[in-house]
Amino acid sequence: MWFGTPAGLRKIPPQAGSIHVDHSVVEPVSAVRDLGVIVDAELTMQVHVNRTAQTCFYHLRRLRSVRQQLGRDVTAQLVSALVLSRLDYCNAVLADLPASTLAPFQKVLHAAARLVLGLRPRDHVSSALKELHWLPIMQRIQYKLCLFVHKASIGQAPKYIIDLLTANADVPSKSSLRSSDSGNYVLPRTRTKLGHRAFSVAAPRAWNCLPTELKLQRSTTVFRRDLKTFLFKAAYG
Repeated sequence: MWFGTPAGLRKIPPQAGSIHVDHSVVEPVSAVRDLGVIVDAELTMQVHVNRTAQTCFYHLRRLRSVRQQLGRDVTAQLVSALVLSRLDYCNAVLADLPASTLAPFQKVLHAAARLVLGLRPRDHVSSALKELHWLPIMQRIQYKLCLFVHKASIGQAPKYIIDLLTANADVPSKSSLRSSDSGNYVLPRTRTKLGHRAFSVAAPRAWNCLPTELKLQRSTTVFRRDLKTFLFKAAYG
């Protein structure tokens, strides 16, 4: 696969796109699946979002046919296992994507809420999401990013995650600043849209917006609970 911007990919000559290995020719593809995430050549994640949404709607249609027999509680559990788990899987790679790209995921969330609560297709869904205490898609991504940073801050994240983050307190030029005591992380500078989506940038940006007492929380159980409450209030007021 060749990665690049649309303009950059168009500059690759057709004959240069293939790779010759011994007597075989390896042709490039536009998208590949890696650990369950579909990565496209332009890194838009559009293919991943669309295909995941299709799978979620398939399971929602199956559950709708037996909704009356299952009841609300069992339906909610199955929706969580078959649908919400897919929306949340590796969703940190979706950081800073435009709302238009994530729209299919939000539609899945709305359809799932209507199914669990037995609402009609045209019923408003905001109150249903509040009742179910489900975070919108944007906040679900922020939740995952902040959880990674929290685990890195207490030394429970993989080393490759910890190496991508730098606390203000660990930078000599910033160690004397007030922000060094607030649990903030260094926000690297970048000039590209892809750079803004990188974990090393998106994660500190989401983390630094949290209240200081939440960033300094050492208990993961308490952090997860308080983080969801914070994001829930930010989403629904």
